[in-house]
Amino acid sequence: MSSVKKAPQVPTVKAQGSQPAFFSCWDMHSYYGESYIVQGVSFDIREGEVLALLGRNGAGKTSTLRSIARVDSPQVTHGEIWLDHKPLHNMQSHEAAQNGVALVPEDRRIIPGLTVEENLVLSQIAPPIGWSIERIYDHFPRLAERRDQEAITLSGGEQQMLAVARALARDIKLLLLDEPYEGLAPVIVHEIERIVDSIKKLGITTIIVEQNAIAALRLADRAIILDMGQIVFDGLAQEVLDNEELRQQYLAL
Repeated sequence: MSSVKKAPQVPTVKAQGSQPAFFSCWDMHSYYGESYIVQGVSFDIREGEVLALLGRNGAGKTSTLRSIARVDSPQVTHGEIWLDHKPLHNMQSHEAAQNGVALVPEDRRIIPGLTVEENLVLSQIAPPIGWSIERIYDHFPRLAERRDQEAITLSGGEQQMLAVARALARDIKLLLLDEPYEGLAPVIVHEIERIVDSIKKLGITTIIVEQNAIAALRLADRAIILDMGQIVFDGLAQEVLDNEELRQQYLAL
């Protein structure tokens, strides 16, 4: 299809003396057991950019996020991952987190038995070098109202706010959002959009994986579309919004 722009291939070996972008994946391959999920993904992100990572179910979007965050599965078998000139591909998940990677998973991972504020405090690095609790409450006034409430009893939208706020409670450089609008009513989606937009204005580099592609594209600067574990489009988010043929072929929109 002539209207679909193929993503440029990033070389797996950098030229001598070259420097990676603020964030770079170089020929990343990941497996779940024997299932080959992420098949040679390469892309760069500028500092402060918001990237929408899109595709149909099973395209490899969540696996790409989890590979970047260095969680136990999927297993990354080849490639390089760089953040702010540091090699994430040599790190375990806790080391990647210490170096500024924050993954907000689809299931949110709210800690039961703890209040909203206890969930936030537990997420902070000692001594705190990220956002203060009061700064978080300034951006999430609904959480401030519920600071003493057991976090697991919050609504789905409020739990999503808390999951994002916990990420900001650390000194993060890269925010990974996996399906932040999943299961939320449209009015709550708009509230989460507002929060993500405020994070964008703060200059925090962000990757959003989201089935609600239109909502993600409205916030994003750039978009990457995955199909069968490979990049089939890498360009401006507005290009995807303007290209109905592209959306129908790869996003069923």
